[in-house]
Amino acid sequence: MTLPLTPHQTADALPYAALADEIETLLRDPGVVVPARTVQALAGGGSLFVMPAADARVAITKLITFIPDNAARGLPAIQGDIVVFDAVTGQRTALLDGPTVTARRTAAVSLLAARLLAPRTDGPLLIVGAGVQGRSHLEAFHHGLGVREVWVASRGAASADALVQHARGLGLRAQHVVDADAALAHCPLVVSCTSAQAVALRARPRTDAFVAAVGAFTPRMVEWAPEVCRWLAGQGLLVVDTRDADHEAGDLLQAGINVPALATLADVVRDPAAHRRSGPVFFKSCGWAGWDLAAARLALRR
Repeated sequence: MTLPLTPHQTADALPYAALADEIETLLRDPGVVVPARTVQALAGGGSLFVMPAADARVAITKLITFIPDNAARGLPAIQGDIVVFDAVTGQRTALLDGPTVTARRTAAVSLLAARLLAPRTDGPLLIVGAGVQGRSHLEAFHHGLGVREVWVASRGAASADALVQHARGLGLRAQHVVDADAALAHCPLVVSCTSAQAVALRARPRTDAFVAAVGAFTPRMVEWAPEVCRWLAGQGLLVVDTRDADHEAGDLLQAGINVPALATLADVVRDPAAHRRSGPVFFKSCGWAGWDLAAARLALRR
């Protein structure tokens, strides 16, 4: 029997830079198969996600729940596991902690996109939303890009202050900012990872900005004002993580943008030069079981 990895053991198996490398490798692998995920609505207003993926050697199924209001219960919003199998024998080979993989692979996808597309990577980094994804993106951009300064904006002062203290513990310069819109003018790196229940950002990013928008992953969720998304479409480059974003990228869909016409991260990996241009870059991340498969591949090797 395969013992489940604890959250700490799962994190140790998935260093951010190595995971970003693995994700890039996976995007070049023609043997990867990722069916559409199943999302089952739950009675309390949450969702159950069933997300399979496989390559020639490894098969996974991610089973997680997403309960947006769990913070009020003192529980994490995302709970569940990733079951890993040998694709040839069918034997279960690992059981990874689902929330840990979700946090780390999402940040690693943003890190890969920033490596390939960010006009500049020296920071400061603005993080809007100081929850689990805020922490993972802080760590990923620090370890993977060498970011040394971070600004944190959050509706909850306590969570913002906690993330600032975590950043300082990593040796970064860090501050809590109240006005995220005003902070956009000072930060060429931006990560929005709010609960995406309402627009959180209404100002335009800098013309040399790289934005990773990760909070909204359904058509109804939103973080960025529609007029800002339309401005970005006209002035810069919009990239989505996968074609699943065509029907999931709430920020862009609510702005009336033709999402199927946008490049994906795989397009950028295959031909980075073709997708470099002047102006701001907006990377919309919605999630994909392929990222979890990349995490499983890396964890098995380590």
